[in-house]
Amino acid sequence: MHTSRRTLLAATAGAAAAVAVGGSPAQAKDPEAAKDDDRKLRSLISRMTLEEKVGQLFVMRVYGHSATAPDQADIDANLKEIGVRTAAELIAKYHVGGIIYFAWAHNTREPHQIADLSNGIQRASLGRPRGLPVLISTDQEHGIVARVGKPATLFPGAMALGAGGSRTDARTAGRIGGAELRAMGIRQDYAPVADVNVNPANPVIGVRSFGADPQAVAGMVAAQVKGYQSSGVAATSKHFPGHGDTETDSHYGFPVIEHTEAQWAELDAPPFKAAIAAGIDSIMTAHIMVPALDPSGDPATLSRPILTGILRERLGYDGVVVTDSLGMEGVRTKYGDDRVPVLALKAGVDQLLNPPKLDVAWNAVLQAVRGGELTEARLDESILRVLRLKSKLGLLKDPYVTRRGVDRTVGIPSHLKAADRIAERTTTLLVNSSRLLPLSRRTHPKVLVVGADPASPSGTTGPPTTVLAAALTELGFTATALSTGTAPSAATIAQAVAAAQDADAVLVGTYNVTAASAQRTLVNQLLATGHPVVALAIRNPYDVAQLQDVKAYLAAYSWTDVELRAAVRVIAGRVGPAGKLPVPVQRADDPAQVLYPVGHGLTY
Repeated sequence: MHTSRRTLLAATAGAAAAVAVGGSPAQAKDPEAAKDDDRKLRSLISRMTLEEKVGQLFVMRVYGHSATAPDQADIDANLKEIGVRTAAELIAKYHVGGIIYFAWAHNTREPHQIADLSNGIQRASLGRPRGLPVLISTDQEHGIVARVGKPATLFPGAMALGAGGSRTDARTAGRIGGAELRAMGIRQDYAPVADVNVNPANPVIGVRSFGADPQAVAGMVAAQVKGYQSSGVAATSKHFPGHGDTETDSHYGFPVIEHTEAQWAELDAPPFKAAIAAGIDSIMTAHIMVPALDPSGDPATLSRPILTGILRERLGYDGVVVTDSLGMEGVRTKYGDDRVPVLALKAGVDQLLNPPKLDVAWNAVLQAVRGGELTEARLDESILRVLRLKSKLGLLKDPYVTRRGVDRTVGIPSHLKAADRIAERTTTLLVNSSRLLPLSRRTHPKVLVVGADPASPSGTTGPPTTVLAAALTELGFTATALSTGTAPSAATIAQAVAAAQDADAVLVGTYNVTAASAQRTLVNQLLATGHPVVALAIRNPYDVAQLQDVKAYLAAYSWTDVELRAAVRVIAGRVGPAGKLPVPVQRADDPAQVLYPVGHGLTY
């Protein structure tokens, strides 16, 4: 970085430095020390203006790779959506307590740039009167949801880790992933997902969940919480009270969970209880309706019976509660954008995440306090929780990072090797008729790789077919990639069938196959050629139920490089398959019957 570390530290002079409390993130405080810290934080809060207090409650997106000099297109996007030009102007106008990074907002181009952006944000905030450090967050679940991509280390996602079944691996992934985020100035991660995926048709959770068994999920969630937080990053279990049993995506609709209270306690609650027992720093709400927990028809994000009655009082949680994005349809269906943030605070929320129109949300909270609907004391409760977390993370003492720290931490060989080894333990072999696998270079030297190439998450270097073919080539096969997509046309299928005539085996990547999917036609016509066909589910493992004639079927749980390359090593026999299904796979023709139960997984 162009600015020296000494200069960066000097920028902390003033209000924030004067109230710096706490020690290292892992350091436990005795009760008297905690009370003393709270007194200092309350004193700081008492000197804040009402506008500053309201700002501390918001976590906002902002476009650009730089806090002060983003590209013109990002300036234009900021002006259109937020009414400011830059992150620095966002902080000056709204006093926001948090900023969330997105790849699509051009915040996460590469590790050095991310660290520079983080430092620029902190300088902009700490340079103001009574300035406080900003809590920078992102969604780095790994697997299919990763905002920071290569060269950072990308680990298998939750369901893959669930297939591996190792809490040690889950904790290691959290520890390393957290250390890399911290090195780039990101101190709150919206992970791990604590939802129990008991509905195969779930369109929004699926492989983001550790599995379908509540106790197994609880163990993995607790392990990841401890991993992230041991690295000084606040973990966030989501989405309370549980988003695992729905066929509606809350980004685009308003899901209703019909679990009884007893079913909720048995199926949905255990992972959140485990997270709380593990010392979770923050919990994210779900934009779902659970009539058994609150018959009002309000989403959980706006439900006082759920957030205060259950989460705070029954489960005893006193950490930070953050909403899911307030731009999602699930929270906007019943109320307008001006009412949502006020009702969320009344329900018991502390952080208001990413409202669609910040001026509307910010002013609504301001007016609710001035009009008496919200008290300033209510705001102070949430601000104290947020400041406690900032103090615990060490932000009040030193919020800055360095490029040297990035180089020593992010994407280093030992981290990449750990990710590879963990991924190898997650690949699950579901079918292996006639012992087709492992493929041998002697009997199947030429492999055609076809299949779906969905939009790439940050953990990829190219389309799945390309990554798979390259990995096979590295192992001595002659592999050719042919993308056929998630909905191949008749002409594309014919092209793949013709190409298969010159191959000794075909590897096809499947992606969310349904009864009406053209992917079924592709696979069936490839099978009709008589050439060996190996299928690899690159997202949901449920695909196998639609393609039961395939002689060899594996599940990778994601199409990121680390998982695809591990699957190829299994296919080629370099390592044996070790994963076990963390969810059941029902028969396609009779969903009441289980085709492959939890724990199924072949070896060789």
